[in-house]
Amino acid sequence: MITSRQVRAARALLGWTQEMLADKALVALTALKRVESVSGLPVREETRHQVVKALEAAGVVFLDSDRGQGVMVVSEAAAKARK
Repeated sequence: MITSRQVRAARALLGWTQEMLADKALVALTALKRVESVSGLPVREETRHQVVKALEAAGVVFLDSDRGQGVMVVSEAAAKARK
């Protein structure tokens, strides 16, 4: 499962605001804020899935290993997402 830090980092790498990501993921801004919250607020799995789908469509790759979690952006997709 992705973490709130990964979502915030991915959004920052793409140069997106919360409003932009909520729009692209087709979720309410308040729902996105719950996804990005570090306080452990409950989030519907469908909401989380929509956010991940939107970020992955923009070229974000979520990383998870025994050393930690992270994100990276595939250059070609990121350039298209910024347009």
